[in-house]
Amino acid sequence: MMKNFLLLFILALVSVSLYGCGYNTLVSEEENVKQAWAQVENQYQRRMDLIPNLVKTVEGAADFEKSVLTEVTDARSRVGQTKISADDLSDPEKFEKFQKAQDQLSSAISRLLMVTENYPQIKSNENFLTLQAQLEGTENRISVERKKFNEAVQLFNSTARSFPTVITAKLFGFKTKEYFKAKEGSDQAPDVKFDFKKEEKKDSK
Repeated sequence: MMKNFLLLFILALVSVSLYGCGYNTLVSEEENVKQAWAQVENQYQRRMDLIPNLVKTVEGAADFEKSVLTEVTDARSRVGQTKISADDLSDPEKFEKFQKAQDQLSSAISRLLMVTENYPQIKSNENFLTLQAQLEGTENRISVERKKFNEAVQLFNSTARSFPTVITAKLFGFKTKEYFKAKEGSDQAPDVKFDFKKEEKKDSK
């Protein structure tokens, strides 16, 4: 009976000590970072899923610039090869490689959609217009989720670097996380809006 009491007393002291040194806070904030990261991944995956249909719709147009389509498919392939998990968020090299691949895909998609301005038959295609709207919405959501992720990381990193929590972070292996960096407009959704008006058909008679 006495041993059980001593054990509970020791566990209580340990719990109080961990709470006081910020351990529970670090755990909670790190979980928030992981949740924010999951939302970023969801939106990136949604974009990946939309691209094949976009390419299929556009490549059917006569004389369409094939190099633009190749750029999109190649960029998508690179993204598929540079996936990272929540466990890699403290690795600067892996995170930078991941962001670079995603940003290159964003640029490729933006260029593809800009080129379609020269193809009235594509702009008037209902399937294309639907895909364009979905991509625009996804890019906006990506921007929002990246911002939320950065905010979660900032809170966690600030806590992990503050005294005396920094001691707890080092003892228990909590590592600071990487941010998405706003580089060449990567923190903003690409401008992929179109003039949806169908060009008037000339009277061939």
